[in-house]
Amino acid sequence: MAYIRGEGKPADKEAGPGCPFCRVSEVSDEEGLVVARGEVAFVVLNLYPYNAGHLLVCPYRHVADYTDLTPDEVAEVADLTRTAMRVIREVSAPAGFNLGMNQGQVAGAGIDAHLHQHVVPRWGGDANFLPIVARTRALPELLADTRARLAAVWPTDELHVKG
Repeated sequence: MAYIRGEGKPADKEAGPGCPFCRVSEVSDEEGLVVARGEVAFVVLNLYPYNAGHLLVCPYRHVADYTDLTPDEVAEVADLTRTAMRVIREVSAPAGFNLGMNQGQVAGAGIDAHLHQHVVPRWGGDANFLPIVARTRALPELLADTRARLAAVWPTDELHVKG
């Protein structure tokens, strides 16, 4: 219901405390559900996941459009996305992934002011009647537990990635 009511969603395109992705810099990794931090981007669990382990790769800088990313941001978002896939495979053994960015509200971006790359693990039969009938998903574990499992496996020796 928090998602449907728009709770925690920034009211405008300004950076700062109104943006949940900008707030990540102000809280601990555990509180912010951050799995890994890089130099110019970070990986965080989606608060409203499509599936267990649904990650978002975000630049620290408050930027809405992919074409406005710096070359370093493009490279690190790509590197972190690849590492996220490897880590999720090791932890959860999904059969596939959905990757993508929704650019603009009309394209489906829930938070269109701060760019984020979705990394959604998929399994055969992972969609059932709940999303259609009840407009909800059943997840097998708490977000904090998922974050801890992924963070524990995240390699700290990857290029551009802080431990």
